[in-house]
Amino acid sequence: MSSIKRAEDYLRAAISYADDVTTGEIPANVYIRKSCARFLADLDRDEKSFPYTFDLNKAWRACGFLEALPHTKGEWAARRERIRLQPWQVFIYANLFGWVKKSDNRRRYRRALVLVPRKNGKSLIAGGVGNYMFAADGEYGAEVYSGATSLDQAMEVFRPAKQMVERTPRLKNRFGIETHARSMVIPANGARFSPVVGKPGDGASPSCALVDEFHEHPTAELYETMRTGMGARGQPLMLAISTAGDNIAGPCFDAMIEAQKELDGVIEDPGLFSALYGLDPEDDWTEPAMLAKANPNIGVSVSREWLESELASAMQNPKRQATFQIKHCNRWVGSRQQFFNVENWRGAGDEDLKLDQYAGRDCWLALDLASKQDVAAIVMLFPPDERGKYAAFGRFFVPEEGGFSSVNADNYRAWAKDGRLIVTDGARIDQERIYDEIKAALARFKVRQILYDPWGAHGLISRLTAEGAPCVEYRQNVQNFSEPMKELSALIDDGGFVHDDDPVLTWMLSNVVSTVDSQDRVYPRREAREAKIDGAVALIMAMGGALADEAAGYAQREPVVFVA
Repeated sequence: MSSIKRAEDYLRAAISYADDVTTGEIPANVYIRKSCARFLADLDRDEKSFPYTFDLNKAWRACGFLEALPHTKGEWAARRERIRLQPWQVFIYANLFGWVKKSDNRRRYRRALVLVPRKNGKSLIAGGVGNYMFAADGEYGAEVYSGATSLDQAMEVFRPAKQMVERTPRLKNRFGIETHARSMVIPANGARFSPVVGKPGDGASPSCALVDEFHEHPTAELYETMRTGMGARGQPLMLAISTAGDNIAGPCFDAMIEAQKELDGVIEDPGLFSALYGLDPEDDWTEPAMLAKANPNIGVSVSREWLESELASAMQNPKRQATFQIKHCNRWVGSRQQFFNVENWRGAGDEDLKLDQYAGRDCWLALDLASKQDVAAIVMLFPPDERGKYAAFGRFFVPEEGGFSSVNADNYRAWAKDGRLIVTDGARIDQERIYDEIKAALARFKVRQILYDPWGAHGLISRLTAEGAPCVEYRQNVQNFSEPMKELSALIDDGGFVHDDDPVLTWMLSNVVSTVDSQDRVYPRREAREAKIDGAVALIMAMGGALADEAAGYAQREPVVFVA
């Protein structure tokens, strides 16, 4: 398809956008700035060892194709207008289709993650890419799939893509496209574009997979099946596009963390492109000025006036605040009534922090053993260091048969592989492993108290008490939990914590919700059975021990009596 613009115009638009972002003229978060800075730096690289080059014509062909397609919704569609890519969209398309490997002239980027708030044209981005990969990419027998957790969601990308084709007779005729209710095909070469729920059928060989609203996927099964099926393709593209969500244990959040680490230079993945729109952790979401930072298409597909109205409504209605932050600020909120500020908690993470650094120091050790058939938790809390910060470390246990048959199985496997989760044989947690961990802690640290709830802990605690361990009963009730829970929250918000960036503990903290009773007391709860909070409960108990020790006089070591 021909374009009304020259090839240089698209490159100039991408460069101009990247320049404006990196200089601060266009507000953007740190990861959009890093993505733009890398694009500009790579364009300036001329060393022979750099394996990539920017192909102006390939970028032009993709952008020109997309701008030859019509709008399918709203006033632009009513006026039969064609798509006009905004600078941020040109930046994304130019990166995806312009960068190629010097060795074989095939695309540099095989995977892409685009996170952008609602009403910013996600369906246009995904549907346009799908049509290009289906008809104009030059892949013989292309297979393009729009994958989602439901047919309705999969159709949210496929339907406008099909409408674009049906409303462009020249496109249909040029490529010989036939459109059907749930598929488009090119009989001449066997290419197809269709929605899919779950995994594609046997024999599928995707050349392009579009995963829409990735945050809704409970597991990575569809994504990984698509990705592993691409092995026979020369230059496939895996595009996941989504708003933020409330499940930080899901594959979309994991993909975002991976993309952030790649942009930070922590890991190398030259085949991954990401555009992670949203606010920075320190941004005040209640400030109207932040709306443009999170929403790149503000004033185009999403009205500034409407966003400001939604913001004002959310500020007056606490029940809507989490939803507004997720959908319009692209902030991850681990629970819709989340008690702890997980962004602040994550900001206190330090991957270089090691438990060995605290050898010989005082600590409080708390146990949550109530779930013998799923997760058990040990949390060690160390008193403030020279920086005035508490330090927390967790150890988590899951039985192989019980835990790996749950909906959290994929996450459990990943955490076990990284050494963050200890897997025990059988259908019940092996308390001998927990005993060994506690004995090791007693040998390495000055454990002031081992705080435990009597439920499910009798045998283990009797054994430790007989050996002289400082076990202290700590019943899990609102009287014991309210103050340490509030104190923990305040310390997290005030930067009074440091931790080793344990994803299990972070997930569990994100799952904590709470209601306030008539006496302004709080208690940790969860919204769903699969939303585990064992580590958070143990951390609150440890904080309770710390507060009681402080109240009794830190130098004293007499057992502290807690409310029964």
